[in-house]
Amino acid sequence: MGDVDRPTVVVVGCGYVGLNTAAGLADLGAEVFGVEADPDRLDLLHAGRPSFFEPDLEELVVACVEAGRLSFMSDLRGAGERADIAYVCVPTPESTDGSADLSIVEDVAHTLGEVMPSGSTVVLKSTVPVGTCDAVATWLARDDVDIVSNPEFLQVGRAVASFRSPDRIVIGSWTTEAGDRVERLFAGVDAPVVRTDPRSAELIKYASNAYLALRLSFVNTVAEMCELGGGNAWRVMEGMGLDRRIGAAFLQPGPGWGGSCLPKDVRAMAATGLAVGADMSLLDAARHLNERRFDQIVSQVEGALAGSIEGRRIAVWGLTFKAGTDDLRVSPALAVVGRLLDAGATVLAYDPMVRSAPDEGIVLCDTSEAAVVGAECLLVLTEWPEFADASASAAARTIARRLVVDARGVLDADRWMAEGFEVHTVGVGHRSED
Repeated sequence: MGDVDRPTVVVVGCGYVGLNTAAGLADLGAEVFGVEADPDRLDLLHAGRPSFFEPDLEELVVACVEAGRLSFMSDLRGAGERADIAYVCVPTPESTDGSADLSIVEDVAHTLGEVMPSGSTVVLKSTVPVGTCDAVATWLARDDVDIVSNPEFLQVGRAVASFRSPDRIVIGSWTTEAGDRVERLFAGVDAPVVRTDPRSAELIKYASNAYLALRLSFVNTVAEMCELGGGNAWRVMEGMGLDRRIGAAFLQPGPGWGGSCLPKDVRAMAATGLAVGADMSLLDAARHLNERRFDQIVSQVEGALAGSIEGRRIAVWGLTFKAGTDDLRVSPALAVVGRLLDAGATVLAYDPMVRSAPDEGIVLCDTSEAAVVGAECLLVLTEWPEFADASASAAARTIARRLVVDARGVLDADRWMAEGFEVHTVGVGHRSED
C-alpha cells in the first residue's frame, strides 16, 4: 500500500470513464494501476494508445506512464492486493427492462473483497442505480473496507479538461474518514465538493443526466413550434438563456439527444423510480419526444424534397453523436440515417472521425465534398466545425439539387442561399432565395 500523500489507486476497467479517471488521478500525483480485461484494449494501452478518441487523453496517458505513475495490467487480484483505493469503472449495460445490469460490478466486488487490504476503500465511479453501494457492501462481505460513491461527470470531447476543472466533485460516504480519503485524491482541483451519503451521490448522477435530457426535449419542442408556426428557436433560446435562473447551456435545437449516457441513464432512473413506486411519466415523455424528434427530421427532409424519400440520393454530414468524438453509440445521426435507409433512400455520408460505415446501407465517403456529388439533398447531423467552413460554392457545382436541411444549425444559411441553395434550418423552418 502507498501513503496518504501518494496512495496506490487501482482503476478497474479502462474504457472511457476508467481511462480518463486513471490518467487524471495519476496526473494529480497518485500511483495508479489500470486493470483491463480486454486483451486488445490492453495491448493498445501498453503502447500508450487509448481504444477511443478523446482530445489530449493519449498525450496525458503517455506522460503519466513515462513519469512512472501509471501502468496497466489484467490481473485484478494482484492489483487489488496492493490497493489503498480501488475505483470501479466497469460497464453497467442496460437490461431489457431498462434497468442497469450490475453483474460486472458484482463480480469485481467479490474479487476485491477477497484480496483488498484492511482499511482500504472501494469507490464506485460507474453509473449505477440508487442503492448500489449497499449492494456492493454485501458483495464485498468486508466490514474493514469502506465504500464510497464518486460519480463521473466527464463530458465527451472534453473529458480531460472536465476532469481537471469539473463543475463539482461529488463524494458519497457513510463515514467522514472514507470521504476524506477520496477527497484528498483531488487536492489541487479547484471545484466545489459535495459531501453526502452514497444514495444521494448515486442519484445526483442520474438526476443530472435526466434533467439534461428533459431540457433538450423541451428545446426541440420549441424548435418544432417555430418550424411549423414561425419564429426562430435560436433567438428564443438566446432570450431564455439570459435569464440567470435558466442559463444558456443545453439550449441548442437539434436532431434529438443521444450518446452513451443520456438515453441509458434516463431509462435506468425511470426503472429505479418505478421500482419504489415513484411517478416517472415525465421521463417517459422526454424519451417519447426524443424518438419523435428523429421522425421529425426525416419529415423535414421529405417535405423539402416535396415527395417520397424512396430512391433519393441524400448526402449526410456527420455520424457521431456529437462533435469532438468518434463515439457512435446511440447517435441521433444514426437514428435519423436508419430511418432514411428504411424509407428507401441512398445515403452517402461523411464524418471526420468515422473510418468504416456503421451500417451496411451507408456509403461512407472520404470527404464532405465527395458526399454531396449527385445528391438531391444535403443533411447536416453533427456540428463539426469544419462543416461551418465548408464551401457552399463547391457544393453547388456538384450537388444535383441545391437543397440543405441543417439539423444542427451549423451552416451560415445566408452564405448558402447566396449560392442558390434552399435552406431548412432546425428551429427556423424554410428559407430560400427569393
